[in-house]
Amino acid sequence: MNAIISASELASELTGENPPVLLDVRWQLTLAKAAGEPPFDGRTAYEAGHIPGAVYIDLDRELAGAPGARGRHPLPDLAEFGAAMRRAGVSSGVPVVVYDGGQGWGAARAWWLLRWTGHPDVRVLDGGLPVWEGPLETSVPTPAEGDFEPAPGATGLLDADGAAALARSGVLLDARAGERYRGEVEPIDPVGGHIPGALSAPTNENVGPDGRFLPAEELGARFKALGASEGTEVGVYCGSGVSAAHEVLALAVAGIPAALYVGSWSEWSSDPSRPVAVGPDPQ
Repeated sequence: MNAIISASELASELTGENPPVLLDVRWQLTLAKAAGEPPFDGRTAYEAGHIPGAVYIDLDRELAGAPGARGRHPLPDLAEFGAAMRRAGVSSGVPVVVYDGGQGWGAARAWWLLRWTGHPDVRVLDGGLPVWEGPLETSVPTPAEGDFEPAPGATGLLDADGAAALARSGVLLDARAGERYRGEVEPIDPVGGHIPGALSAPTNENVGPDGRFLPAEELGARFKALGASEGTEVGVYCGSGVSAAHEVLALAVAGIPAALYVGSWSEWSSDPSRPVAVGPDPQ
């Protein structure tokens, strides 16, 4: 099953016999608080206009736990996550389409969580809301309660020790910007650099200027050049497990399964006992 869906395909499915549940996960990584500015408000953006029938999902509150030693966006309590999905109308037998404001990170986090917890049919709107040419609405829907019950998978998730081991035995990709990987700047976390052995693979290189994913063949070639291909054990991390979910999605488009280190650099760098590499060399 394809992990992404085009706007025209979504418009067709919404008028079909089994329309998908729509989730709006508008979210942005912001440093506004440090600059004294108000942070991005996804709910306000949603209420100003969303695809008809879409339900807003708050990434920070419903797709992540409280920030702390496990990172800035650790796994949510799965009972609370399941309840949030059911309130949004998510059921195991109904397809789900997730979108955000175009960056794709928030939508990918929801996609990854739903897939990892057992939902069989979840796709991301490729390009997000900016590619949608249909009408928008401002009314907030009240969907019928869904029946989705999270059942975490046995694979697809890495912890810090697993990420460290994978950097030696397989391929561990760092989805952050190259300057953060190299440790030249670190605007958020306490230490700059990367997990020793990880390879730099910035998420923004997986998409074109319009925010849509590159063709599967191009993505496959990119990841193959990094040593990641079908049959290789692959993992991804970023700052806090959000943009890395987008890279896991890009890998899925290319046909390459990959695991996510949810704690990512925000967890790794908070533990002074863990080694840190700097510069362009993975080691």
